[in-house]
Amino acid sequence: MPNFERLAVVPHGISQLFAAIVRERLLWMFGLLAIGLALLDPRPWAQYRRWLELPTLLGLVALIVTIEGIRVSGYVQRVANAVIHRTHSVRALALWLVLAAALLSMVLTNDVSLFLVVPLTVALGHESPLPVRRLVIFEALAVNAGSTLSPIGNPQNLLLWRQSGLSIPAFMRQMMPTVLVMLSLLLVLTCFMFASRPLHVEAGPRDEGARPWPALGIVSAGLLLGVVGLLQLQSAGVACAMVLLVFALCFRSVLIRVDWMLLATFAVMFVGLGHLAQWSFVHTLAQVPDWHQPLVLYLGGIVLSQLVSNVPATVFLSHYTANTMALAVAVNVGGFGLGIGSLANLIALRLEGSPGGLAAFHRISVPFLLACAPLVWIAQRWLT
Repeated sequence: MPNFERLAVVPHGISQLFAAIVRERLLWMFGLLAIGLALLDPRPWAQYRRWLELPTLLGLVALIVTIEGIRVSGYVQRVANAVIHRTHSVRALALWLVLAAALLSMVLTNDVSLFLVVPLTVALGHESPLPVRRLVIFEALAVNAGSTLSPIGNPQNLLLWRQSGLSIPAFMRQMMPTVLVMLSLLLVLTCFMFASRPLHVEAGPRDEGARPWPALGIVSAGLLLGVVGLLQLQSAGVACAMVLLVFALCFRSVLIRVDWMLLATFAVMFVGLGHLAQWSFVHTLAQVPDWHQPLVLYLGGIVLSQLVSNVPATVFLSHYTANTMALAVAVNVGGFGLGIGSLANLIALRLEGSPGGLAAFHRISVPFLLACAPLVWIAQRWLT
């Protein structure tokens, strides 16, 4: 006799997977873009593989799995409890988190910083009634601002730094006026958007993720350090293989909880936006502006980042200008505004996970871009 209960689990699991895919609006949007461009403008498979950005995806897998291990271990909740008892107001906590995210992004890159700070922020929300979504939005803005200073802070800086031939201190001096404007504006906005009311710790049962799991916490923290080091050495494949092997052997239950849909979304986004940036129609339009004009390059970098994200915009515009530092300023400013402007924005919103996050992000980020862009332009003209 067949085990009908076990057989019934299979279609139920498939229906759950289908329902999860249907809910992924960004996955559908970028998937349709990739399919549409493939039909309109067929390319060799080698180009699709290049657009897939496999090293970036493997690095994201390694980061997402290790951070999920740290979260499940319960130690993020313990750190959150310590922070909440040492901070006296919501505004002070917001300033602390914004500065921490910005400083970390200068050293660990913007996405790694979010994988550390956002789970901590969500855990803080379990300890005290906090505007968690707004905090996460400001952390996304903070890592975009902080990572602008460092040649290794984000992918576009790494690419343009290598092309520029500048030393690390010289690159940072060129970007300093931009970062000062971004962080100053962000800190002022943080003080305005978060109240000075006292923090109140809520008493109540902890969630399952808060129960300590020492072995998982220690192994995940060690793996995270190893992953960051390997990513700096451009060894994303080794980092991914190491993490998946350890978790498959020792902590298989954590792998089930990983947000694999996020990785699928990034995969189709890379393919769709990579193809869009190389589409002949887009290339024809790109011949119209005079990219040698500083203001044209600045506005073009910002606008194109809003359409295809700032990393593809950097790759695309680097073929039309030799002014790498002006392009670096433009595409870093372009990380603000629409959510698609920077990969970090999408990571932050996905890690926070509440519905309506993208609309809430735009209500803050778009005005921030409109205020930041002219101020950065003035600062760069006067201070460099």
